[in-house]
Amino acid sequence: MPEFTLVIGDKNTSSWSLRPWLLLRMAGIEFEELPVRLRLPDSKQNIVRHSPAGHVPVLKHNGLVIWDSLAIAEYVAEQFPEKQLWPADKAARAMARSISAEMHSGFAPLRIHMPMDMLGSHPGQDLDKEGVASDIARVQEIWRDARAQFGAGGPFLFGAFSIADAMYAPVVSRFRTYGVVCDAACSAYMEAVWNLPAMQLWIEGARQQPAPPKIP
Repeated sequence: MPEFTLVIGDKNTSSWSLRPWLLLRMAGIEFEELPVRLRLPDSKQNIVRHSPAGHVPVLKHNGLVIWDSLAIAEYVAEQFPEKQLWPADKAARAMARSISAEMHSGFAPLRIHMPMDMLGSHPGQDLDKEGVASDIARVQEIWRDARAQFGAGGPFLFGAFSIADAMYAPVVSRFRTYGVVCDAACSAYMEAVWNLPAMQLWIEGARQQPAPPKIP
């Protein structure tokens, strides 16, 4: 029995759940996956059994409950320093933490108008909404800067896969779903994230999960 349990929402739509799930998978850390279906009449009731905040994801470990994606990532990084889930270089690590925090707290127009829909295809939908274009531009600026400054050691933002990549993985999905046109550097980064075996495993899980019934 794994010592970690990760409570997650629906794989097609729960962007916050994807982040720690992908991180744990990429780090090779065993965990029990506990799904809670979203957008159902009893979803909130089922979530609060695990999360004091009433949101997923939630990580449970040795009696501790951690209920925020970035907090989960930080906790896992502390538990497994040898995994180097943040970049080892001080300057790279500072930037990785900064862009992860920016993703965590910002980009409201992108979240509202481009919700994660892993299996969907809505090219061009709502890309003209206020704030969306600037959010898209900022994300690509972040990706280009990280890759240019620190990405020489591999295909990810800081070379090797890190917490920052886990934080931006749902955006890769969104850009694909809504047909966002990216430059060559950003497109190559998106392909690297999308083609990860762990990412493909999450996508397959989304395919296998029945869609929630529509609530009248």
